[in-house]
Amino acid sequence: MTRSRANDPNVCGVTAAIAVIDGKWKTALLWPLESGPHRPGEILRLLPGLTEKVLTQALREMEADGLVHREVHDVRPLKTVYSLTEFGRDLCEALAPLADWGHRRLDRLVAGERPASQPESVAV
Repeated sequence: MTRSRANDPNVCGVTAAIAVIDGKWKTALLWPLESGPHRPGEILRLLPGLTEKVLTQALREMEADGLVHREVHDVRPLKTVYSLTEFGRDLCEALAPLADWGHRRLDRLVAGERPASQPESVAV
């Protein structure tokens, strides 16, 4: 999905929302920021596998979309802190039911339940 769809007024609301959180790391980034402001190094430690380059890119996109606020403190060395905006907190609240559904799905898979689209094998 292209980033331009996030700003296209002619797409459905779900498509516009998914365009904003599209990518491997954006929803994962919401999780630590939901608990309060964090410096980039702290976020990298909380999310193993996330690189500094990808973190910077994702945070810039999220800032452009109005989800995060970037604050640079004028000290040496510069101290940058990221936090959720009110709009970002709204997104977290909107995603909470989806996260609950995802956890229920994972619980079913762990319990060995077969997804509805996969019928049981019939012995011949």
